[in-house]
Amino acid sequence: MDVITIGDGMIAMCPIQKGPIMFSNTFERKVGGAELNVAMGCARLGLKAGWISRLGNDDFGKYILKIIRGEDVDISEVKLVDGYQTSVYFREVLSDGSSRSFYYREKSPTSTMNPEDLNEEYFKNAKILHITGVFPSINKNNQSVIIEAVKLAKKLNLTVSFDPNIRLKMWTKKEAKYFIQSILPSVDILLIGDEEVELLLEDTNIEKAIETFHGYGIEKVIVKRGAKGAIGSDGKNVYEVPAIKPKALVDTVGAGDGFAAGFLTALLKGETLENCVRFANAVGSLVVGVEGDNDGLPYYDDVLVHLGQAKKIER
Repeated sequence: MDVITIGDGMIAMCPIQKGPIMFSNTFERKVGGAELNVAMGCARLGLKAGWISRLGNDDFGKYILKIIRGEDVDISEVKLVDGYQTSVYFREVLSDGSSRSFYYREKSPTSTMNPEDLNEEYFKNAKILHITGVFPSINKNNQSVIIEAVKLAKKLNLTVSFDPNIRLKMWTKKEAKYFIQSILPSVDILLIGDEEVELLLEDTNIEKAIETFHGYGIEKVIVKRGAKGAIGSDGKNVYEVPAIKPKALVDTVGAGDGFAAGFLTALLKGETLENCVRFANAVGSLVVGVEGDNDGLPYYDDVLVHLGQAKKIER
């Protein structure tokens, strides 16, 4: 594997029409989950990606397995669990592309995972472990799994990539801050949104925040700023990389996951930090042009076209 990740897979119920969920009568079934999206994004970009998870032994769980397997993501460390229902969430999408999420994952099948369930041999064959703050926000048990996964990664010299991806509907600000700060010293790559910087450090000064994160021992700090682009720092050089204008702004969900997949792909291809951020910006820009958590995740050639580095023959 190039990249492995751990997370909860969900059925995403996406409204057919934009507007308040109270007045949405028809939904389309799709697949979602932050870590699942990153694995899928990496696979589409040409990496060998693996996803570690537990799903309910129900039709929804089997459907997710079918979809993720079809995306060429390794699912050898995914198991179906009896007595647990696959997580579901409903989405509200407004006309400006903004959205809200309504989760039904209190009895997530991932709560049956234990730290000892992690397969050390699986980690040995990987280069990067990518984790997010979503999985540990579901329950305390998942936090212990992430802690053990990070220990394994450090033991086996994997690069640890982390996207806080803070969901305050899942845990409190205090809980998120405490857990995230506890694992930062083990993180090699931090992919963080500018709003999350303020939540974690209670400071809006990005330059100071970057210095603080490097102080934890984090090698690469990338701050995502949406339409303003992103900032990447390796502790010596700081690059402000402008956003790439999307062809259309349809749905912002999944843009951060696409950004992560793009960054990790460019990194493993040996690109400079600045080019990694630029490539990640391009992936995020393409994702927001399509509805759905991962429908807009592009293939590698599509990103090159979007960057103006290749041409696409339409007809």
